[in-house]
Amino acid sequence: MTDILRSLYDYLSDNWPELVWLLAAAFMASFLAGRRARVQWERREFLDRLNVSLNSIDNGCLKIRTILEMDVRGIFLNRTAAERIVALSKKTTESDPLIPIPSSDRWYYLNAVLNEVSERFAVGQLRRDAGLKVDSHQYLLCLTCERAGAVRTHKIRAMLIRKDLLTSLPDETPTYESPNHSTRWETLNFLAARYEDSPESFLELEICF
Repeated sequence: MTDILRSLYDYLSDNWPELVWLLAAAFMASFLAGRRARVQWERREFLDRLNVSLNSIDNGCLKIRTILEMDVRGIFLNRTAAERIVALSKKTTESDPLIPIPSSDRWYYLNAVLNEVSERFAVGQLRRDAGLKVDSHQYLLCLTCERAGAVRTHKIRAMLIRKDLLTSLPDETPTYESPNHSTRWETLNFLAARYEDSPESFLELEICF
């Protein structure tokens, strides 16, 4: 036991500067991570999360449902790609919630989200392949970060909506399940106009169930 303690003492005596630096670095990393988390919470900004939001109108009421939510790195699988989409999401404004992804990168980001969505509905494709009866609909997908109105949290949101609905939104404002959903209605009207002018900002997918 004495030999072990002596060896430990000798090791600490010879290496204490490095150990101090390691402890200081660990403390600083923990401090910065905690500070970042506090800032995110105060701003209600969680841009490292991606939420796939299904938008529909049922009996005149706007419905918003989460299909999935994941860490951006879990979707894009590349640290640089994840960091870039977070940086781009910070460029959205109250009047333009569509993330300004460069045209050369747009398909890769949208397709990564499409793959996650498609995986959730893979059973429908298998049922159709087996000759079973399924319902299928065409949907549109785009990446946004809403900042207008009463949005409670800022996240990267992949808007998912039936193509026939986005291209023919009703003139009459729907009712809302929550007053905060008025912002989403504004977003959908903005996206409808953008799709008409720039359909390349969207990705079309078929969902079977």
